[in-house]
Amino acid sequence: MCVFCDIVEGRTSAHVVHETPHTVAFLDRRPVFKGHVLVVPRTHVVTLPDLPRDAVESYFMDVQSVAAALPEACDAQGTFVALNNVVSQSVAHLHCHVVPRTKGDGLRGFFWPRTRYAEGEAEQYAARVAAALAARRRP
Repeated sequence: MCVFCDIVEGRTSAHVVHETPHTVAFLDRRPVFKGHVLVVPRTHVVTLPDLPRDAVESYFMDVQSVAAALPEACDAQGTFVALNNVVSQSVAHLHCHVVPRTKGDGLRGFFWPRTRYAEGEAEQYAARVAAALAARRRP
């Protein structure tokens, strides 16, 4: 079974920051930088070419929402948005990485050093990102 499908179905816990009818967004367990979010389609597809054409717009609109909210939520200047298709894809379920970025943060090229959250820290980041996303939805 797919771990991301398990998260989507609630069988595996995750720090979910955003849900829509089409996607679930949650904190990466081993973030490049704290606040690193994965956006996955609710339907199991492995790669971007596998995503049905009529689902592409809603998927990337949700990715765009996360990318817009992350700088505020994480005191960052911008984001890095990326996805892998097969090569370097650690989970065989389409997922887009949205990583908070700040000038001088040390990320260079495609070398992605990973970190871990301290006890209770993931919950704090998840709450901040969820609040920033909720604030963006208000009129």
